[in-house]
Amino acid sequence: MTVELKKRIITSIILFLLVIFCVFINWSIYFLFILIVSGIAISEISILIISAEKSTLKNTFAKKWIPFRLISFFYIFFVFLIMTADLYNSGSFFIIYILLICIFSDIGGYVIGKTIGGKKLTKISPNKTISGSIGSFCFSIAPLLLFYNFDQSKYFYSFNNFLFCLEISLVCQLGDIFISYIKRKAKVKNTGTLLPGHGGLLDRIDGIIFALPFAWIHMNSLNAYFEIMKSAFSRL
Repeated sequence: MTVELKKRIITSIILFLLVIFCVFINWSIYFLFILIVSGIAISEISILIISAEKSTLKNTFAKKWIPFRLISFFYIFFVFLIMTADLYNSGSFFIIYILLICIFSDIGGYVIGKTIGGKKLTKISPNKTISGSIGSFCFSIAPLLLFYNFDQSKYFYSFNNFLFCLEISLVCQLGDIFISYIKRKAKVKNTGTLLPGHGGLLDRIDGIIFALPFAWIHMNSLNAYFEIMKSAFSRL
């Protein structure tokens, strides 16, 4: 095991324990944690976009990144932050369940991709392979098998529950590829240096920032989102 891999494992464990603490302690700590994560995420995205603009030779193309800043800001603070915060109402265990699906999806992609290798999945991220993607889908089912032992009434074996795991894995993989695309344009390997063994925070949660809102939409509806926004603005 390399030193870098050890750092990656230790950082992942500490980060996951921190998440568990914030999720289970109380709503205020949970919201503060999500708010901090959102701030760091938008900061790293902004730096990536600036780097992408500087590395782009054609000014016409560089201008296309300007609205992307606004879209990123809106998504992080008005989609990810609000939906993830409201996901607390679905229960602490459900949040951990979603996070574990994302984590196992990443592990499956890494283990199977490194073991089998094979044809590349996309030119955007050369390290990702088709076998790794299949491994992500397969491993994403593990949390359902695990949680079945704790609550068989909710995490029972059904087509919809298995499909939900696969959907979360798909969203994670697409989110990973999306952030990889921005990094490629910015000509950087990592989004930052915050997490030893990983790089920036976005390097660790690139799929999670899309998976959690997807889970919220799965549990609710867009009408519920607009009601939350309406309620929030009415208090201003």
